[in-house]
Amino acid sequence: MTLEETYFKLGGNYEKVIKLLKSPVLVRKIALKFIDDKSFELLEKSFNEKNSSEAFRAAHTLKGVCLNLCFDRLCLTSVEMTEHLRQGNIDDKAVEIFGRLKEDYLVTISALKELRTVIEKQ
Repeated sequence: MTLEETYFKLGGNYEKVIKLLKSPVLVRKIALKFIDDKSFELLEKSFNEKNSSEAFRAAHTLKGVCLNLCFDRLCLTSVEMTEHLRQGNIDDKAVEIFGRLKEDYLVTISALKELRTVIEKQ
């Protein structure tokens, strides 16, 4: 699996991230670090604890990382979650958004882990 195929699989914008960061090697290095990013973990914990301010902060951080890496699919749901939590609401709508965000996050992590495995075998 190539970096470009990984971006396709996770719903990202490969062309845009290459224009932004100028180097596929740099993009790959930074994208793979996302696997260890704790923003989603903090979001999930805060969300489950009904801590809307901490969940907002985590969603906002996740959104920023996704914007910088051009992880478009995950970015869209992160933006939606951030804007909903901005009002301090952990309600039925937030639960629905979080479900989609978690699904997008898992797709993203799965694609990145697959890329990492391919690289390690080389």
